[in-house]
Amino acid sequence: MELTLNRSDYLQVGVTSQKTMKLLPASGRRATQKVVIGDHDGVLTCFGIKKGDVLPVFKTLPGQKIARLELGGALNTPQEKIFVATGSEIRGFTKRGKQFLSFETNLTESIKAMHISGSDLFLCANYIYNHYCDCKDQHYYLSGDKINDVICLPVEKLNRITPVLACQDRILRVLQGSDIVFEVEVPGPPTVLALHNGNGGDSGEELVFGTSDGKLGVIQITTTSPVHKWEIQNEKKRGGILCVDSFDILGDGVKELLVGRDDGMVEIYRFDNANEPILQFDQALSESVTSIQGGCVGKDGYDEILLSTYSGWVTGLTTEPIHKEGGPGEELKINQEMQNKISSLRDELDNLQFKVQQEREKYQQSAQSSTAISTVPTFSVNDKFTLNKDDASYSLILEVQTAIDNVLVQSDVPIDLLDVDKNSAVVSFSSCDSEPNDNFLLATYRCQANTTRLELKIRSIEGQYGSLQAYITPRIQPKTCQVRQYQIKPLSLHQRTHFIDHDRPMNTLTLTGQFSFAEVHSWVVFCLPEVPEKAPAEECVTFYFQNTFLDTQLETTYRKGEGTFKSDNISTISILKDVLSKEATKRKINLNISYEINEVSISHTLKLIHPKLEYQLLLAKKVQLIDALKEMEVHEGNTDFLIPEYRCILEEADHLLEEYKKQPAHLERLYGMITDLFIDKFKFKGTNVKTKVPLLLEILDSYDQNSLIAFFDAA
Repeated sequence: MELTLNRSDYLQVGVTSQKTMKLLPASGRRATQKVVIGDHDGVLTCFGIKKGDVLPVFKTLPGQKIARLELGGALNTPQEKIFVATGSEIRGFTKRGKQFLSFETNLTESIKAMHISGSDLFLCANYIYNHYCDCKDQHYYLSGDKINDVICLPVEKLNRITPVLACQDRILRVLQGSDIVFEVEVPGPPTVLALHNGNGGDSGEELVFGTSDGKLGVIQITTTSPVHKWEIQNEKKRGGILCVDSFDILGDGVKELLVGRDDGMVEIYRFDNANEPILQFDQALSESVTSIQGGCVGKDGYDEILLSTYSGWVTGLTTEPIHKEGGPGEELKINQEMQNKISSLRDELDNLQFKVQQEREKYQQSAQSSTAISTVPTFSVNDKFTLNKDDASYSLILEVQTAIDNVLVQSDVPIDLLDVDKNSAVVSFSSCDSEPNDNFLLATYRCQANTTRLELKIRSIEGQYGSLQAYITPRIQPKTCQVRQYQIKPLSLHQRTHFIDHDRPMNTLTLTGQFSFAEVHSWVVFCLPEVPEKAPAEECVTFYFQNTFLDTQLETTYRKGEGTFKSDNISTISILKDVLSKEATKRKINLNISYEINEVSISHTLKLIHPKLEYQLLLAKKVQLIDALKEMEVHEGNTDFLIPEYRCILEEADHLLEEYKKQPAHLERLYGMITDLFIDKFKFKGTNVKTKVPLLLEILDSYDQNSLIAFFDAA
């Protein structure tokens, strides 16, 4: 079934957080629904639409930032009471705007996630989960990693309270009281949870999850063990998922899955006879979608998908047709209601332009006076710096509530900037002096008009660590800038995992000394990404990691006074040894360092590198041949005389060039890793082999896997 949706922008409030907009239940069978939304100014706004105009129902005074908004009420009744989380407080409002609840929780941190089921209230701060019943404390849980969302399976269906926490370490934690029943691993850090079909499906146990790297799936949370129903991989490399909802927008009696992403993409998935999801519709907005819900808002009888965006726009994608077509010679008549609306909008626009001109002149006059005081305008920045497993690169996403003028990127470590297809900004590089100032990169991105979101991609080198800084300048007067800083860690290409292959040949680094558990944890946080900053409550902790570029593994186990690090890549152990020694010396802690090197791990790592190196060498060789083959094609007029291999290169020339362009310095990076492996192998034996590096590079230029392994063994 073809689906056509037309966009309609209703209202703009302040900057919004994830899951802060809801539709109130309709009062009649075909009545339109009211919209309630909370923003960072602390304002709760409720409005409806009548004849295309926004009619306010109520609006609260500004206060603390609204981080979450949920609807509640007695079980099996319309959920029309409005609850908002501000700081560590929960406030309740009726649908008319009267406040009936102000509940100050005992949380020491601000509330980040909330779910309401009847008289049960489930709240989460960064690491703390609390369950309240009638505002009385019931259960508590301290999570090992950050909690991104919380939900409870429907009590009316299951007759039991089953809260589920979505945690940053790619785990869904299912609770019973204050204890974990079991943990479910999902394919990425889960950012949002929702009941499948709005009610948990037929069993009431089905949950939809969305991840920060754009994956989507459904899991059935049974009493014994979880069942993975389906998962959708993010093959189109779209943004992370911020919100999901279920609604029958196709009108076929089956609810579709609505998805909003942080790159502004809105998707609708329908389900086939086998209950598998199929993408039915997608549309791109210019900024991240923070909330999504299906309902009827703009006009009776026309369903729509209502969205809220980061900068506070409330937008509808409606089934109501708004375009009229006429044949040749026909006149298109606009009804009186539309004419009045257009006239009203023109008057409002003229009035706004006049006010802007007045304020601009007033500012210019005051700026020229001797007593002028210029205040720095504040603006909100939403940023995300994450490691992509697929191509071992970091994505830096910057989103501003107003248009971006330019972004200056500076780094004190060597990094590569990669091309991003969605990025329309013009980049220019400035020369920088790396020797005295440790300044390796200075690049400026100049954005096109009305760009509010910018995505950058970088690739770092393990062992080189420091910071990346972004100076963000929006198009506002007077000119102002915000600086954001991001850490490039020593083992920056490692990603947390929960299982590793213990049969691999491992090298071991052991530290002992007079250090506390908190100190050794802070060293691990400094060296590796995706480690919770807060030290776990256990006496001994183990984390597993996988290198996203080489697929090598790392196991870290540490407690007070002792730390053990195992990896099948000797270079990983070498980096850890150097960095941890440096950090301990800074804090004047005496470390005893011992290590065991497994010789078999060297050839094992070279075999892991082999397919990547072979592929890149073949790609480089093919790209070098393209120009010569094209000249021969032009000269001869056809390609019939070429062997099939060369004809294939010509046919795939554009694809090969595009792929080669996307992988800058890929071959050099692999050469660098093999060189480091060679130097590190002999460094642990106390031998300096840097004089043999030119010979190693010669072998790599005429690469053969067996010759390379033989060279490592002979040296």
